[in-house]
Amino acid sequence: MSTDHSLVKRFRQEVGDRLAHQRRLDQASGLPPMTGEDERQFARALIAQVLEEYARGEIGVGRVPPTADEEEALAAGIHAALFGVGRLQPLLDDPEVENIDINGCDRVFVGYADGREAMSEPVAESDDELTELIQILAAYSGLSSRPFDTANPQLDLRLPDGSRLSAVMDVTVRPSVSIRRARLGKVFLTDLVGNGSLTPEVGRFLAAAVGARKNIMIAGSTNAGKTTLLRALANEIPAHERLITVERALELGLDQFPELHPNVVAFEQRLPNSEGQGEITMAELVRRSLRMNPSRVIVGEVLGDEIVTMLNAMTQGNDGSLSTIHANSSMEVFNRVATYALQAAERLPIEATHMLISGAIDFVVFIEKRNDYAQGGRLRRYVSSVREVTGCDGRVLSSEVFRPSPEGYAVPHAPLSCLDELVPHGYVPGGWG
Repeated sequence: MSTDHSLVKRFRQEVGDRLAHQRRLDQASGLPPMTGEDERQFARALIAQVLEEYARGEIGVGRVPPTADEEEALAAGIHAALFGVGRLQPLLDDPEVENIDINGCDRVFVGYADGREAMSEPVAESDDELTELIQILAAYSGLSSRPFDTANPQLDLRLPDGSRLSAVMDVTVRPSVSIRRARLGKVFLTDLVGNGSLTPEVGRFLAAAVGARKNIMIAGSTNAGKTTLLRALANEIPAHERLITVERALELGLDQFPELHPNVVAFEQRLPNSEGQGEITMAELVRRSLRMNPSRVIVGEVLGDEIVTMLNAMTQGNDGSLSTIHANSSMEVFNRVATYALQAAERLPIEATHMLISGAIDFVVFIEKRNDYAQGGRLRRYVSSVREVTGCDGRVLSSEVFRPSPEGYAVPHAPLSCLDELVPHGYVPGGWG
């Protein structure tokens, strides 16, 4: 049954206005703000009220009001527009959908967990409506409102379900949106061993490395599963430790599971306002995190000049830090970090950066992504290499302690120099090649 999306848009605005009015009344009366669930329940009551008023109005002018089924579809659409992502919601509700790429409102391409790709239905009536949807999401997702307009044509944010959204406008012919699903919220190393992302030995090694407070950088290409592995590693951290996460857009969500991590502070980069004021950069947040009594600092994704501050933090007693970085191999990570460091305010020379890396990072874990769907297989993500940093001699010295097997999975290759620190945390090597 088709839904009248113009009505959904109209009623979404009306319900949103009434909801905002109630928030203001509560605040003026000194009442505590509604919880997320209370607000959703109240919104459902408002939606029913608005639809009832609409039906009475239609009857009053001699038109046929919506049927019960039509009214139910309208209610679902309004609720999705308020608290979900509008006509994108069915795609996000599908557990098999992994990626959604939108090149204009009617060019929607969906990637599935098994590697298949298919074209889907339009997600808006026009590009303007698509832009408006993204603007609404930008206003209500994350810790602060994020502009998405001609003056701010780029946007990154986390959707309510934890998925990552990236959008651009005006630098493309039509607004373009990419959504990467958060398929595993609460994930553990045992889950990744179970789905073939890790071998049991690599799983035991990583658990021990986290327990031994080793600084670990996870590397891989886009959509390789770096954030998922980061969550799994973080879930090996004891519950009594205080974690501070630093991200461009909230995505890790460790604070969403107090039974695992009761003491978490999540920092999110703040963009400048329309006057160019109020920006708080990733580097500033990493620096601030060190003053917040952290047991460990977790940087969701290293993309720029925050790298120097983060490496300094790792060398100043904040052992056990975790982060991710884009790279095409475990060896390339060191040059990628050095390149970011050159862009930082400190302008560190290559030699100094490599000395800093060698003193800060203990292990680089590389995740491979391979799409075998064309050969009758499926999309595979797996740890293929682990490199241990062993020193510096003008350049970072490292040893590939796990390297790819013929099947691609990481297998033991070289002795670990810090093995005696890992054994107390349960790791006993199965042998070297």
